[in-house]
Order: sequence, then C-alpha cells, then structure tokens
Amino acid sequence: MDLDAAWTAFDSVAARDRGVRIVDQFTADPDRLSRLTVEAAGLTIDLSKQSWTREGFDAALGLAHGAEIEAARARLFGGEAVNFTEGRAVLHAALRARPGGDYRALGEPVSGEVEAVRKAMGDYADAVRSGKETGATGKRFKALVHVGIGGSDLGPRLVWDALSSRAPDIEVRFVANIDRAEMDQTLTGLDPETTLVIVASKTFTTQETLANAELARQWLAAALPAEGLDRHFIGVTAAPQLAERFGCGRTFAFRDWVGGRYSLWSAVGLSCAIGLGPDLFQRMLDGAADMDAHFRDAPLERNAPVLMAAAEIWNVNGLGRGARTVAPYAHRLRRLAAFLQQLEMESNGKRIRDDGSPVPRQTCPVVFGEPGTNGQHAFFQQLHQGPETVPADFVVVARDEENRPQPALWANALAQAEALMMGKSLKAARDELIAAGHTPAEADRLAPHKTFPGNRPSTAILMERLTPETLGALLALYEHKVFVEGIIWRINSFDQWGVELGKAMARTILGEVESGQARPHDPSTTTLIRRLSAN
Repeated sequence: MDLDAAWTAFDSVAARDRGVRIVDQFTADPDRLSRLTVEAAGLTIDLSKQSWTREGFDAALGLAHGAEIEAARARLFGGEAVNFTEGRAVLHAALRARPGGDYRALGEPVSGEVEAVRKAMGDYADAVRSGKETGATGKRFKALVHVGIGGSDLGPRLVWDALSSRAPDIEVRFVANIDRAEMDQTLTGLDPETTLVIVASKTFTTQETLANAELARQWLAAALPAEGLDRHFIGVTAAPQLAERFGCGRTFAFRDWVGGRYSLWSAVGLSCAIGLGPDLFQRMLDGAADMDAHFRDAPLERNAPVLMAAAEIWNVNGLGRGARTVAPYAHRLRRLAAFLQQLEMESNGKRIRDDGSPVPRQTCPVVFGEPGTNGQHAFFQQLHQGPETVPADFVVVARDEENRPQPALWANALAQAEALMMGKSLKAARDELIAAGHTPAEADRLAPHKTFPGNRPSTAILMERLTPETLGALLALYEHKVFVEGIIWRINSFDQWGVELGKAMARTILGEVESGQARPHDPSTTTLIRRLSAN
C-alpha cells in the first residue's frame, strides 16, 4: 500500500473510531497491553492508553509502512541527504556511536573525525577538572559559563539539570537570553580568574550568542591581564575560524551535518563533559546509541519511536488534537518540555512537503509542559475538564538519584493518567455528593461541575532511575519519533527557515534604531518603534 492509500485507509478508520472509549478496548483487545508496551534501551513505553482501537493502531502503523520508514531509516543512518532543502546528511547518531563505527556523510567517512573530537573533548575536560588547564593567572577553573541559544543551549542545560550533583566539582551556568538581566544574574558571585566561558554557536554568527559572548569578554577583560585572556574562552562551532577571530583560545569543531537541535551529542556538549566528567557524558552517549540500535533494528510494530510517532499522528490527524503536554515526574527533568518544544516544533512545524506543495493536513502539535506534580496545580484542570482533548506524555522515574523509591511521586503520575482515561460520570458524581451529605437538589445542581468526560489519552514512559544511560535513551527516543513523523508528513524535519525571517527583520530594525533612520513599516510596527526609541 502506498502512502496516499494508507492515508485514505487511516482517515476511514479514524472517522469510525472517534467515539470509541479507550477503557473498553482492554476488554475488546485482550493482548492490547502487551502489544502496546515496548522495552527499549532501559525504558518501558506503554501506549495502551492511547485512543486507538486495534484497527486504528493498524491504520496508523500502515502510514509508516506506506511511507517506507525502513528505507528512510536506512538513508538516515547511511548518511544520505535527508535534509533535502540544504543537501545535508543528518548524522547525530554518528556522534554517539561506539568506537569503530563506519558512518559516512554523503559518502565521506566521518567516524574517525568524530572519535578524534570526542577524545579531545575528554582530554580537555580532564585537564580542566584536574587543574592542569588553568586561566590567565594560573588559577584552576571553578565555574563555567555556557553561552548559546536554541539547540546550543536547551540540550546542555537539560543534561546539566538532570545529571549534575548537589555539589559539583565545577559549577556550570547558562546564558541564552540577550536580556542583560540573565547575564548579570549568571555572573553574580563568580570570580573572573576562575571562570571559563564556552561559546557554542554552529555558525558563530548568531546575534544573541555573540552579544552575550561580548558581554562575557568585557567582564573578563576588566579583571584579567590581556596575556592569557584567551585561555578563558573556548569556541564550539562549525566555523572555527570565526571563533578564533573572536578571541577563543581553543575551538572544538563539528560539521554541518550536525543540526542545532541535535547537537548536544557533539562538542556542544563540552560544558557537560567538563562539569559532569567525560565518563558520565560518555555513558549518556551510550544510552542514546542503544536507542539508535533499537530504532534501526526493531520491526516497526515493536519499534518505540515508530509507535510514539504513530500515536501522535493518530491524535493530530485522526482525531484533530492540536496540542500535547509532557509531564516528567522528576524534578531533574524540569527542562524536558522546553527541550522538546524546540526538538518537535522547530523540526516539524512545517507546511510545505518535499515536492514543494502545501501539506494537506496538520503537522506538529503545540508541545508544552511542566514537571509533575507542579503541572497538576496549573494546567491539568484544563486537561481533565476542558472542552479540548490534549494527549499527555507521562515520564515516570521509580527511584531518585540516591536510589530511594518515590511512590508518592509516581503514584500521582499513574493516578493522573488513569483519571484522564476513566473520567467520572454524572451518576457517580451525584452519588458521591449524596454520600457526602448533600440534598438531592444540591447534588443535582453540583454534579455537572464534578463530572469528568475521561477518554483522554496518554503515553507512559517509565525508567527505574534517571541515569546518564536512560537520559540519553529518552532524548534519542524523541529524536527518532520526530524523524518518523516527518517522513510520514513528507516534510523536512532538519531545516528551520522559519527561525530566520524574524531574526533578519530584527537586525534591520535594530540598524534603523541605531542610525536614527527608520524606514516605513506597517502602521503598528512604526508606532511601536517610535515609542520604544523615545525611551
């Protein structure tokens, strides 16, 4: 069946399944739980609470077959130009491959280069951590400021939050926003003599990153001798000559086949390798490599990223659900939703297909979230009783970093998922009110407000502990999910032209303000420029 025929079958089944209740499917489909639960790279993924019948699941999986995911997967791992608008390979899997790999980008061998950079990162990280590598005045580094934005910030920041100890050997702080307040807050309490700055930018032309890097350089230069100042600046980039021109004493390079939001695994992760130690960073790479192997080798019907993508497409295109929430029940994963917002919405927030024609249906949903149990006291009210159905991903960690069980935490996650699915009927709500002492008239008045429609889907992703390995596997799981969705929607998940238009216009407006020669804009923008410039 080709993709068009698969979509026709999908639409037909989805129209028939819209009124089906999830809970009833456990009886109608006795092997549902085992069939929709997958073990992969230390994670358990349970999709049995999704809104599909057996026929709906088959129809969603039929899209993967119709899109020839196996062949697309081979092109991805084979280093072909899957980023077809820029003519680039996409090889973040090569960055975390174990030694001895043979990855190629458009036919060019890259594994040797990857391993050399990884070794250089490890050696430098060890030198900084041991005190062998020092600053301009000979003092060892005690703090590291990571300057980046987007993919050069979100991934490292998430990893540091997730894996750093309470008393790290080296403190790592992050700056992304060009609001001066973030840089001021980041530098507060740091000693320039013992602070290392890593500037991460793929092109080394990113306006926000260079502005913050210049602020950091001014801060260091005001306190340090010019001789040796460059020892405090490290560049991570695909344009090392620009980093050196800026004043970075050393650069760690990566290639243009490393997409920004997939760059954590490259030298962009240097800050984490230094702060956490190269061994721990390597363990995270190993966990991601395990998920790569699962995605590459598992049959589609037992393939975790494929099934996650199928569930998303079923909700978005089959049932018209335009948002998804991510609720990690782990404080250390508090940045996961922000990371996934960029990974998913920048990758698949597209409206043009591979042949240049408009996509005829919705693509990526809006992704948002907060850690549980915080989200329960914020937006879960809407999830339970709002008129719009919002699917949820629950990420559940059984034990904390001290290996202590956390039943109070994961019990909340399981309860929320069950409540979203089961709901509460009008009769049940009325009976509860009567049992609580309300009169029948009061119960009749209040019961509608205490009903829950239920039938709201979720996916549970479980791990025993949040380790470097399970974190790497989790992030790679979502990366491959995004890839599968892009192939089925026939869009390019690896460019981001939509990011560029606003940035180019911002440079234009800034130049006009600084020169005092503003050109005409639309009436609103012109008025706002004048008002802000007057201040």
